[in-house]
Order: sequence, then structure tokens, then C-alpha cells
Amino acid sequence: MSQTETQTETPEDYYRRTLTLSGNDVTREDRPETFTLYDREWDLLGEVFAPIYRPSTNVSLDFLGLLEPGRFGWDSMLEMGSGTGLICVTAALAGCGRVVGADINPHAVENTRLNAARHGVDDRVRAVHSDLFDGLDESERFDVIFWNSNYIWAPEDHRFESPHEHAFLDPGYEAHRRFLREAPRWTTEGGSVLLFFSSTKGDLPGLYRVAEETNRDLKVIRRETIEDGTDMAVSEYLLIEVSEPS
Repeated sequence: MSQTETQTETPEDYYRRTLTLSGNDVTREDRPETFTLYDREWDLLGEVFAPIYRPSTNVSLDFLGLLEPGRFGWDSMLEMGSGTGLICVTAALAGCGRVVGADINPHAVENTRLNAARHGVDDRVRAVHSDLFDGLDESERFDVIFWNSNYIWAPEDHRFESPHEHAFLDPGYEAHRRFLREAPRWTTEGGSVLLFFSSTKGDLPGLYRVAEETNRDLKVIRRETIEDGTDMAVSEYLLIEVSEPS
């Protein structure tokens, strides 16, 4: 697919192609049980998003300042959609004292636990089975909430055929609507809500419509365009700060 073809692809087109890509990621014969990234070994369970097949995890770590040596910028973090736990664990290794990884996929919850134990940070990283904020303790608050979201639009009547699809697809952007509405109440005073999104793979105008419906302000604080080489030739990724109107 050429860059020109990619630019004219509609959300419906990309949705249909993503269904195939998600299935291929799980069933491919060379899918490993462990993988190496950032000079560390990681467990990878079936039905869990594999960071080795997509560049978004690497861009997320860059946006969060976790690719360079130094202390993590926040003392507590909630990662929504923790997957393998790579970001959670890396944040803990960089000095974050309390990390919660939440995921709707039970396989991802177990995967996060495995990698926290593998890297000796299971005293600081807690994995929670949760549909967004539903499984969290009501009293918890976080300095930063980060979500590398399932930004690929899907029709409202889409029915998930595997847990793995949750890493990619959001029917009617309902999960994004809930996240924008609920996230600010889970931060500490002065805390940040950060949404990782793709303007080329996701429906950015649709996201802004949801923000207007939920009375939330969106501010792009980082952006990066890269040669993707996986499911799109060139992709733009955004780090968006979500806030209540001042």
C-alpha cells in the first residue's frame, strides 16, 4: 500500500483491515513465548498485544521519557491497557514507586504480573483486571494516567471475537468517551491524563467530537511521524493531554 493510498483510507477501511491483522498477530507461526526489547527479556502470552509487531510501544516509551536513563517523571502511575506490562515495568525500574496496570484482557493482566515478577518490581507494579476504571479501588489516585488506546474506530455493533481485538478496536469510540469523562477524577491534585493516539490510524475528528460531548479539553503535547512498516507505511502518533475546562 502506497503512502497516497494510506492517506485516503477511511476508518471503515482500516477497521476491516485491522480485523485481519489482529488475527494474524495471534496465529502467526513465529510468535514467540518470550521476546527481547530494550536489552531485557519479556514474557508474551497468547491473545496479548505483542510490542515486537507494532512501533507504538516504542513511541509511547519515548513520549513518557523512558527511553533515556533517568528517573521517571511521576511517583505514581495508572497504565490503562497494560498488555505485556512492558511500560508498567519500565516505569517502575525507572523509579516510579506505585504503578497499576489495568487491562480488560485477563491474559494481559497475567502477562503484566509475569513481567513484573521477572524484573523484580512486583512489589511496585499491581496488575488489575478492569474495564477501564471499573476494577480499581475508589480511593486510588495517580500522578499520571497513561493510555496507549485502542484508537482504531469500529462500528457500534462490532462484537469482539477474541480478547486480542480489545487492544486495537473501540466500537463507536465508547471506551474513549468513558475514558475522557472519567479519567480526571482519578488523578492527584495537579496530576496528568495522557492519551496516546494515532491521527493516521484513528479517527482524530471523531475523538474531538467525543471530547466536546464529554466537556473535555484536548491538547497535543507531543507528536511524531515515523515510517511504520507494519500496517501503514507512514504513521503519526500523538500524546494528548486531557483536562477539564479551566
